[in-house]
Amino acid sequence: MVQQISDAEFEIMKVIWANGEKPTLFASLTADLAAKGKSWQKNTLITLLNRLVNKGFLKAKKIGRCNEYTPLVSESEYHKTQTKNFLDKIYEGNAKWLVSDLISGDLLADEEYEELKKLLEKGRTEK
Repeated sequence: MVQQISDAEFEIMKVIWANGEKPTLFASLTADLAAKGKSWQKNTLITLLNRLVNKGFLKAKKIGRCNEYTPLVSESEYHKTQTKNFLDKIYEGNAKWLVSDLISGDLLADEEYEELKKLLEKGRTEK
């Protein structure tokens, strides 16, 4: 089971996931986060990275005086788990209620509505 992570930890994971399967060096991570307007102190970033390692999201490897970080949980796996948790918590596991709220709340752009419609139709025919 994939654990919950904080918003700050999620920002770090998004940068690491953007690098795919290849390891991310600490210096590169710092630069990428700064480019996104997230300039945390070094100790703060180290603490957040250690939490992600302890939660099983990352593997850290010491390379000389630097660490490199490799994701152990894929972005897709995390999204699916969090979506299921949200669905269970807010909609009692009922996806129909979620879709109904998206449509009735006018939360979907026209093109998103059409894409969703196509996905639903495609899912029916492939079963």
